[in-house]
Amino acid sequence: MHQFVTATKAAVAQGNWYAALAIALTMPDICGRIESPSKNPRERFVDWYDRFLLKRYQANIGANRTLHTFLSGLDCYALRCAFLHQGEFGIDDQRAQQALESFHFTIPSQGSFFHVNQFDNVLQLRVDQFCLEVSEAVEQWLVIVAGDKDIQARLAKLASIG
Repeated sequence: MHQFVTATKAAVAQGNWYAALAIALTMPDICGRIESPSKNPRERFVDWYDRFLLKRYQANIGANRTLHTFLSGLDCYALRCAFLHQGEFGIDDQRAQQALESFHFTIPSQGSFFHVNQFDNVLQLRVDQFCLEVSEAVEQWLVIVAGDKDIQARLAKLASIG
């Protein structure tokens, strides 16, 4: 998995946003498959996302400090499907879609930092930040599964170039 994390970070550093996003949206798939190979793809993606990324995309908002989920595992999976299979950010036609309809990704700009902003059913994310947050979650997962021999054996089978 380190090769995918490294590739994501390199793509972010180069400003290669589409490559970075494609790898970032693929990594929860790969981790979920390695951890739970018998689950179906959507189930394992959402399960992995909910354990390692969900809290980053939740906040207590409003006067009552109500917990709001900006990006659920299902909506992230729908984004993954729409982007990787159709090249789109709209998820309103995805079966996995839960609350959102579309995504708006922005690039880093000098002097401003806008990330995780929701306007109606559209979620705005800063592409570099999202990709780095997924990378950090994968790195945390790798530490947790370091002692699991079965997972390590499956990790050893991952594609390696070079």
